[in-house]
Amino acid sequence: MCGIFGYLQNNTVKDRQFILETLINGLSRLEYRGYDSAGVAFDDDQGKITIVKAKGKVKALEEMIFQSELDFDKDFENHFAISHTRWATHGEPSPRNSHPHRSDPTSQFVVVHNGIITNYKDLKMFLESKGFVFESETDTEVIVKLVKYVYDQEIAGGHKPTFSDVVEATMRQLEGAFALLFKSIHFPNQAVACRRGSPLLIGIKTRHKFNTDQIPVLYPNEVSSDKEYDYRKISFSARAQSFMNVGSAEASQNPRVEYFFASDASAIVEHTNRVIYLEDDDIASVQDGQLTIHRVKKIDGVSDNRAIKTLEMEIQQIMKGSFSTFMQKEIFEQPESVVNTMRGRVNFDNCEVTLGGIKAHIPTIRRARRLVFLACGTSYHSAVAVRALMEEMSEIPVQVELASDFIDRATPVFRDDVCFFISQSGETADTLITLAYCKERGALCVGVTNTVGSAISRQTHCGVHINAGPEIGVASTKAYTSQYLSLVMIALMLSEDRVSMQERRRTIIRDLKTLPEKIKKVLELDSKILELSKELAPKSSLLVMGRGYQHATCLEGALKIKELTYLHSEGILAGELKHGPLALVDYSLPIIFIATRDQHFVKCQNALEQVTARQGRPIIIVTEGDAAAVSKYSSSVLEVPTITDALQGILTVIPLQLLSYHIATEKGLNVDMPRNLAKSVTVA
Repeated sequence: MCGIFGYLQNNTVKDRQFILETLINGLSRLEYRGYDSAGVAFDDDQGKITIVKAKGKVKALEEMIFQSELDFDKDFENHFAISHTRWATHGEPSPRNSHPHRSDPTSQFVVVHNGIITNYKDLKMFLESKGFVFESETDTEVIVKLVKYVYDQEIAGGHKPTFSDVVEATMRQLEGAFALLFKSIHFPNQAVACRRGSPLLIGIKTRHKFNTDQIPVLYPNEVSSDKEYDYRKISFSARAQSFMNVGSAEASQNPRVEYFFASDASAIVEHTNRVIYLEDDDIASVQDGQLTIHRVKKIDGVSDNRAIKTLEMEIQQIMKGSFSTFMQKEIFEQPESVVNTMRGRVNFDNCEVTLGGIKAHIPTIRRARRLVFLACGTSYHSAVAVRALMEEMSEIPVQVELASDFIDRATPVFRDDVCFFISQSGETADTLITLAYCKERGALCVGVTNTVGSAISRQTHCGVHINAGPEIGVASTKAYTSQYLSLVMIALMLSEDRVSMQERRRTIIRDLKTLPEKIKKVLELDSKILELSKELAPKSSLLVMGRGYQHATCLEGALKIKELTYLHSEGILAGELKHGPLALVDYSLPIIFIATRDQHFVKCQNALEQVTARQGRPIIIVTEGDAAAVSKYSSSVLEVPTITDALQGILTVIPLQLLSYHIATEKGLNVDMPRNLAKSVTVA
């Protein structure tokens, strides 16, 4: 949930202002991951570490730093600095709970952390028994104090450990999920990073050419898998070599290079497009400009190399442009984002769909006992939206599950199941836990993500990238419609060999071609929805009703309203109206009813009769031409273009995205950073 950013320069002169501005800009790119507080750690003029922390958003930290009396013109040829923006898990948002955390009052070691340490209470008790005094309420502080304890023990024993030795020994004691980045006065200008369960990547910027696009992972020459070992007696495999062509041997020992450590590629792309994604239990170390990656032991299925990848993201994609907020931009990008999702995959002339990432596995998926879709939040709603079509087109039972509940129940999984894992970030903690659970039981695992190189895309057997482009706003909009569309395309691929489904497939594919223009038409409702938002902003509760394909739209629309406006909102299946929800209906309760022209239209009209009989006056979303049929029931009607029933939910969710956006702005709320939330939920 939190955002980590670090910057190391080697043999490259930069002044302190540049270094601090680089940190602040990196944190600003990551602020969607958490914005309770922020902090930085950098070198002072005497070789000690200065820590600056502030409660609130990154802007507050920036003002605190640049209003200080630091010497911003001081040059550094070699320097390493770390920073962090926090989403609180342990301890309230405050400067003392902010990161970076220090090992002691002299800041011999400092760390930034994304994740949760589940055994921190035991570690804290142990460290307190050794005389350590804690300054915060966080789980993170135990990490950096444990590092100092390990280091002190080694020095007392007459040993001089390396920085990565100390971190490795500490890492072995930690339980939970974490990405960690360490700095120390004992190891100046050195960086050590490690991860387990939380994302971390390293960007590389240099004038030198790369000798290779792979960095070898180093292992101990002799490691017993069934007992502890003394790392001082282990020498690592000598596969380490410079991946940069720097010319002379002398230059190779001290190359001109900059490294950027981050939780997300959005913080790195403005500096470099060459990145390495760390895997679980990797320990990366930079010393004298040379990057090495090592692990304690080999694990089947984990590569012995880390690829240097090229980011396809562009800086313009993570800027607001002419829009006032990222969310507004992302809503209005949907005509383009759905085109990008379909580009190169849908042949409209031949009515063919090809998803290269799963093409080889389609025969296996067709033979499955059942299809299990696992996700959280908005991603879960995208699976609900396509469940009926997936069952219709594949003729295979489909089960849609919340990942957290699925794992809590220890649900049986079989080798002939196919499990789909849907996540915008590809790093959602609960979804990753279910992925490991299903993979262990032999199911074919398919990822559906928006992030190339994410944990889900790396750990699944095959998958589909939704290609929606970077989504910065915490409340998902364009990723939802692209997930929805990607799942529709999977259903179309599965039905390719079914003669009885060909007319249905042609209808859907024909309507896919018209989808971008119809989304543009829906966006023209923006000014009318703005007026409706002014009426709804003072309310305290709101219901969203529908049925069939629109049930998922109700759930997703209600979630957007909750996330952004802080109104109580509930998505209700209209068929369940008489089983309790009808008791809520009266003249004062705002209701949004989705009644599109499909096989359930008559049933929706019956439900509307029940609502209006209790003095309810809903806002009704209908397909074009149906306003007259429902006007007697409504306080207002929004018409969206007609499209095949399986795709109608993409058009009906957009008015709810706009409505939640406008209610939030009417109330003066920050739509890009709603309270208590973060974009990427990397802790379970």
